[in-house]
Amino acid sequence: MLDHEPTISIGIYEGRSVATGVLTGLFSINEGARLDGEFRIEVTSGQLVMTDANGKEIARGKEISCAPISRGRFTLREVTIGVKFHWERQEDQTFTGKLLFLRREDGTITAINQIPVEAYLKSVISSEMSAEAPVELLKAHAITSRSWLVAMLERQRKFKNIDTPSRCSFESGDEIIRWYDREDHRDFEVCADDHCQRYQGISKIISAAAAQAVDDTRGVFLVYGNEICDARFSKSCGGISEAFENAWEDVAVPYLLPISDAPVQHPHIMSESQAEQWMLSSPEAFCNTNDANILRQILPSFDQETTDFFRWTMRYERQELEEILAAKSGMNFGTLLDLVPVQRGPSGRIIKLKIVGSEKTVVVGKELEIRRWLSKSHLYSSAFIVRTERAENGMPLRFILHGAGWGHGVGLCQIGAAVMATKGFKAEEIVKHYFRNAELRKLY
Repeated sequence: MLDHEPTISIGIYEGRSVATGVLTGLFSINEGARLDGEFRIEVTSGQLVMTDANGKEIARGKEISCAPISRGRFTLREVTIGVKFHWERQEDQTFTGKLLFLRREDGTITAINQIPVEAYLKSVISSEMSAEAPVELLKAHAITSRSWLVAMLERQRKFKNIDTPSRCSFESGDEIIRWYDREDHRDFEVCADDHCQRYQGISKIISAAAAQAVDDTRGVFLVYGNEICDARFSKSCGGISEAFENAWEDVAVPYLLPISDAPVQHPHIMSESQAEQWMLSSPEAFCNTNDANILRQILPSFDQETTDFFRWTMRYERQELEEILAAKSGMNFGTLLDLVPVQRGPSGRIIKLKIVGSEKTVVVGKELEIRRWLSKSHLYSSAFIVRTERAENGMPLRFILHGAGWGHGVGLCQIGAAVMATKGFKAEEIVKHYFRNAELRKLY
């Protein structure tokens, strides 16, 4: 098992034709030239060419490395955050550590940041959580994020599954079952966006509290048996967390079990009548909060744009949803006649959904694929019931989805964990609440 702090390589972006930014402090370029200031990188004659603010060539090659000579930092222009999510946007971002540019085979540019794990975590915790978040939440999140990250690195190095696709798909006749996991990239180990962990360097102020939480838990991991836990997390479980196998591979993970996110025990959702009662109610749960002060403390500004995370409603005119389904699935369902849940997990999340059309009927899963097909971006979660308003002849007019939670719901519930922290729970109590059967161990 791990006995030292690793360095991680983070893909900030891929697929760019031009990369621009600024180096602040002196940097060594390809272990030769020195640069402090604006730069531009383009692909010319199959090579990356780096120029300064005056257009003077600084370096060229298939790779360009920028290593800080002292405590430098660098800014990259127009980094996309929230890729393919409902709040996607671009912003300039600033980082510490080493900067590496690679030319891909398709002639585009990849930007990579190389940095020690603990420094990376200080940014992740600050990016995922507000600087005003309770300290025990920050500690719990540091332990969770560190465990997920290093478990992924250990798995990748053990199995060497480079270029394993993030999408796994099983298709047979009228059934399509897909799930999406972190892709093992060839050029870097983890991406900078929510698909992995949200990493924005030092663009957002790294709060003293977040930095202290990482320092206080340095080298502390969730461990099961003799392995670091693959510690997943999402925004809001909706009252009951989901089992790992219902979101990803069909493998039961003993520390990623469905748990009641409350001081009381909620029964698992076992039927459609239970699902309806659950989605239309407001049960006691740690993540059932509309306390603006708590949410302001634990959510970054752009996440505060989403306020109806615990229970939510989406309304679609039939034709609108037909167009979304055609665009997202690539299939012609004809007239959309019905949406029928086929299988649910214990949190109420739909694992398989039957889409009934006049031209085609398909069963789709798992949870993220359902969320993708039924929204221009993503539904908040796949935990929903369907109410269908019909004309006198029975033809659907509109579909109303009443849902619960925000995200896949597996592992730590960020909003629930935040509320636990405000109620006085310690970090160890919080992580052991969400990761049953796991223990804490300091490995370096």
